[in-house]
Amino acid sequence: MSSTAQTSAAPGLVSARPRLVTGAWPVLRSALLGVLGLVAAAGVWEAYKALAPEDGVLVGENRVLPRTTDLSMPHVWDMFQRLGEPVTSMPGAEPLWQVVGDAVVVSLKVAAAGWVVGTVVGLLLALLMSSLRVVEWGLLPWIVLSQTVPLIAFAPMVRSWGSRIEIGGWEWEPWMSVALIASYLAFFPVAVGALRGLQASDRIHTELMHTYDAGWWATLRRVRAPAAVPYLLPALRLGAAGAVVGTVVAEVSIVYPDGIGRMLVQFAGQASGDPEKAWAPIFGAVVLGLVAAGFVALLGLLLRNYRRGEAS
Repeated sequence: MSSTAQTSAAPGLVSARPRLVTGAWPVLRSALLGVLGLVAAAGVWEAYKALAPEDGVLVGENRVLPRTTDLSMPHVWDMFQRLGEPVTSMPGAEPLWQVVGDAVVVSLKVAAAGWVVGTVVGLLLALLMSSLRVVEWGLLPWIVLSQTVPLIAFAPMVRSWGSRIEIGGWEWEPWMSVALIASYLAFFPVAVGALRGLQASDRIHTELMHTYDAGWWATLRRVRAPAAVPYLLPALRLGAAGAVVGTVVAEVSIVYPDGIGRMLVQFAGQASGDPEKAWAPIFGAVVLGLVAAGFVALLGLLLRNYRRGEAS
């Protein structure tokens, strides 16, 4: 092999590795910062419990910070120890972590379905609005206005309407109402972010595609869609967060018994006799949000070549 070939091969070998490290490091750094944040939160919790008065911090007659008794603020290690104990005192009861984990899986599936539906609807609306300016002028204000509807009042109506749907032998199931409400919160940031991204492509690039007599689909695939990725990924993060919040709130509002939302209310009612147990579904809701954020982060890692100049 000649020296020229060796010289030309070496830069390729050297440059491939930094690109891999550069793409993986932001995700790893975010994960480490997330772990450090949880550790810091636990430290602040224990520090406040050790230093603050048992009756909390009062300003006049108003309590601005909570009480530090074991009933109000159990120790972090007691809460984690409670996760390994049976959920009830009945013989053969499952461990608390398993019951919470099952509820998290149910809510995760429902939130994922809502996020997928909301993402598809948001992308379709963005494509429609970016293609016709008059549609954007007429539709975008209604999209923004849709997010002002109180979710707690909206959820029971969705459940009532869904229970009346029956096509042949197929019936509307309660989890579909929860997923629909989750998609209602998820579609908005995706529609707005994708619209902004589809309109962000350089004019010189779109004019070049027009010069080549490229069609709408070719221009979308080669120019507009890659330019939209830096705007779409933050929108997908917000959509995932909205789907999780919508799922939890809808489970409480329509009394869906299998998810983590209803478990939050159920275990909160038992906090006076078992305060550590009440925090278990809260940990489950945190895990639910972290899994949703991690999935979008993985999606961003796969699209890292298009993330230059990502919008915040």
